Amino acid sequence: MTATGRKRSGGEERQRPSDLRPRAHIQSLRDIPRRPTGNSASVVPSEVPKPIRRRLEALRLRSSDYNIIVVIMIPALVSLSGSPWTVLPPGAHAASLEDVAAAFGTNAWRRELFDGLVVASGKLRLAGCQAIYLDGSYVTGKPRPGDFDACWDPTGVDPAKLDPVFREFANGRAAQKAAFKGEFFPSSMMCVDVGWAFVDFFQLDRFTGKQKGIISISLLADPLLSGKVQP
Repeated sequence: MTATGRKRSGGEERQRPSDLRPRAHIQSLRDIPRRPTGNSASVVPSEVPKPIRRRLEALRLRSSDYNIIVVIMIPALVSLSGSPWTVLPPGAHAASLEDVAAAFGTNAWRRELFDGLVVASGKLRLAGCQAIYLDGSYVTGKPRPGDFDACWDPTGVDPAKLDPVFREFANGRAAQKAAFKGEFFPSSMMCVDVGWAFVDFFQLDRFTGKQKGIISISLLADPLLSGKVQP
């Protein structure tokens, strides 16, 4: 997937604004766990389904009690001239949710955001969603991102099983942020700022308009969501 090379109907290349912010054209249609310290424990939220919560808690024990070398599929962040934070290199980089936690759940706030992502991913999976694409300052070098942005592949999704919150785009996706600490769009929905589908729009740096990368997560095969314990 690439966000470049799109043309207007007359052949003129579409201009990109210098500060890209997502606005949806609305149509029909939640650590890397770590060892608790002192009297405060980092608890996986109760909203996370029990099998997934047990997997996260097991991961917490392993990562806190032992020295583990974690192999991450996500590439190192790179500098992008004109952008304040390091970003992913261009492309859609396949990763699991545990890869995302290892790479980006690097402080307490980021782990809270990750918990929200897990909850949302589980709900989408139950509706038949096969994949999501993760973007926003969460997948950059910004120490405290405001939230995360994601889009979900609508292929095979049963509208009757889809949580209505994924269709709530009003007030800056306030309902989604309250539920998941992040916001979601269908990947094929058009962003009115540039006239591109969100999966393409997400591959543009909001400060420079240059290409950058996103994370692709297969929900149906994800070990965390399926409750499979890796050896």
